[in-house]
Amino acid sequence: MVDPSPPTDTAGSLADLKAQLRRRYRAVRREHVAALPQSMRALLFLRPPAPVLDLIPEGARVGLYHPHPSEAPTLSYARWLHENGRTLALPWFADREAAMQFRAWADPYAEDELELGPFAIRQPDVTAPEVVPDVVIMPLLAFSADGDRLGQGGGHYDRWLADHPQVRTIGLAWDTQLADDLPREAHDRRLDAIVTPTRYYEGDR
Repeated sequence: MVDPSPPTDTAGSLADLKAQLRRRYRAVRREHVAALPQSMRALLFLRPPAPVLDLIPEGARVGLYHPHPSEAPTLSYARWLHENGRTLALPWFADREAAMQFRAWADPYAEDELELGPFAIRQPDVTAPEVVPDVVIMPLLAFSADGDRLGQGGGHYDRWLADHPQVRTIGLAWDTQLADDLPREAHDRRLDAIVTPTRYYEGDR
């Protein structure tokens, strides 16, 4: 766990700090997942804990992400939510310059219904209807206990959330991604909650 202190001088220095932290936490996350036995990975993130379900009532529309190998897995959550009365959606991009949308994820058991998007992430095809989720479960590189999030740096979630301020946000992470503190900018929005394999953190919004 690290304790970065945000610079107080220029926006450039803040951007440099965030870039350094992204490199560090990508490595931390990758090494952590590589050390996990495959049998243990299958037992983690099986279903949303009760505090998360309080944020996702039956009938809610839930945006998730299709995980990269080192990201906290979402597929078990997706299948549980699908079987228990929630509608699912995944991020969708027309191209690398386009704004992020969410489109319906009809069947989380049918991987062949997804296609590879412009960022090499699986997404619904263009015929899937656009959805505005009530709750978004988000990936991250690092988080603080009070809900700050360090993302990949593309700003896709930041821009989408700025247009949808009413949407609740939940981060999924490994315990090793916890930071004592993270730099914040005006557009950075704290998460409502973060879930790890061992803890539930309630964000301070």
